[in-house]
Amino acid sequence: MESSLKNVLVVSFGFLLLFTAFGGLQNLQSSLYREEGLGVAALSTIYGAVLVSSMFLPSVLIKKLGCKWSIVISMCCYVAFSLGNFYASWYTLIPTSIMLGLGAAPLWSAHCTYLTIVGNTRAEEAGKIGKNVVNQYFGIFFLVFQSSGVWGNLISSLVFGQKPTQGSGVLAVLLVATFLQPIKDVQEKSKGEEKSSSFWSTLLSTFKLLRDKRLCLLVLLPVYSGFQQAFLSGDYTRSYVTCALGIQFVGYVMICFSATNALCSVLYGKISQYTGRIALYMLGTGIHVSCVIALLLWKPHPHQLAVFFVFSGLWGMADAVWQTQNNALYGVLFEKNKEAAFANYRLWEAVGFVIAFGYSTFLCIYVKLYILLGVLSLTMVAYGIVEYLESKNLAQPLAMEETKPAEEGEIQTKL
Repeated sequence: MESSLKNVLVVSFGFLLLFTAFGGLQNLQSSLYREEGLGVAALSTIYGAVLVSSMFLPSVLIKKLGCKWSIVISMCCYVAFSLGNFYASWYTLIPTSIMLGLGAAPLWSAHCTYLTIVGNTRAEEAGKIGKNVVNQYFGIFFLVFQSSGVWGNLISSLVFGQKPTQGSGVLAVLLVATFLQPIKDVQEKSKGEEKSSSFWSTLLSTFKLLRDKRLCLLVLLPVYSGFQQAFLSGDYTRSYVTCALGIQFVGYVMICFSATNALCSVLYGKISQYTGRIALYMLGTGIHVSCVIALLLWKPHPHQLAVFFVFSGLWGMADAVWQTQNNALYGVLFEKNKEAAFANYRLWEAVGFVIAFGYSTFLCIYVKLYILLGVLSLTMVAYGIVEYLESKNLAQPLAMEETKPAEEGEIQTKL
């Protein structure tokens, strides 16, 4: 097995182990710790800390520690949260929730940066197109990672009301620390430029990258990703599944979502080199628009059991587009500023989650569905503009190359 693929699998299974532990706990927070709203407060604290973390920490940590050790240290923050759940109280859960939130953004930014570097390095060695290999590696990662939703939700369903075991988080840390190979970015800046880059410049790189108009347009992609994930996990499960079938079916419906998501992730990673990313974005948009319209018209009934799973499965097919293509797109377009780009991605995705969870308690379900349609429409318009700008940028060098032979021919004729 080639070393790059081995490293991708190490990262993937590390995340599988980590999020099998965290996913089981996250799904049970509001049920296990109802007293004085401790569970809800813990989840809210996590997302608040993610927002702060995304603004400042990823670029600094990745520059100082590298991708590997940024992943390892961030995973330890998740393990700390798991330990806090063994003796759950305001004095253990809230501090460990802050730790987890602070570690979340560096974890995801470092892992996305790592996969992008590994993919581009492998493509250069094999003489392939970088974005195709990066897409394939993200597809493999999300195949393995999304299966954690299957195991996490299975735990939530089978041991509802009990605390799942948390040893897999420690195993994740040991796996990555032992077997993941450190890697240097072949396109990193020269040493002289690195020395001139101050601490404050690195700290604020997340905001400085917003001067790129492409990023300003693309922030809607992670925002919508947060909106649609929050809708499925919060509103669909509560307003459709729980109301019609009961809370005992929530875990099984989410298992269907995770399984479909995992399988489609690796499929999209493979076929993107043939279809291109635009076709996949159109597929994801079409599925979500169809689902939202159907949910507006549908009146759920307990006898329609299969329909609840069909919706979650279709939602997983579309979410696989957002997860694989969004991350690969950010890695390809902002290759020279990967750390800041992925930090921005986590920042705006967290914003989407916070807004969606914020209005979740007081807006009717049909209003939330219309909001999803509106945000998705704006997102695709902004994405289309970026693709248009990129096509123009690619066309200019080609046009210049075509004019060179003609100019050389004229010169020779004159001579």
